[in-house]
Amino acid sequence: MMKKNLEILRTDDLYPDGVKITVDWADMIVGSSIFIPCVDTTTAKNQVKAVFKGKKWDYIMDIRAESGILGVRVWRTL
Repeated sequence: MMKKNLEILRTDDLYPDGVKITVDWADMIVGSSIFIPCVDTTTAKNQVKAVFKGKKWDYIMDIRAESGILGVRVWRTL
């Protein structure tokens, strides 16, 4: 029998591949960036856009592979 992951997601948690990713958004200052490792980069981009829109932050986003891992890198801008 498979166990289901019943974790509660916060409004600004990411889960592009069905795995919860918690980001400490309060530490994200202008000029900083985060890398979100994922296969479903389209979903990751949409989730990040929603978080940044809710916080009224500007950003630059790029799909890339870092250290051989596919994902999305996002920088907070002015």
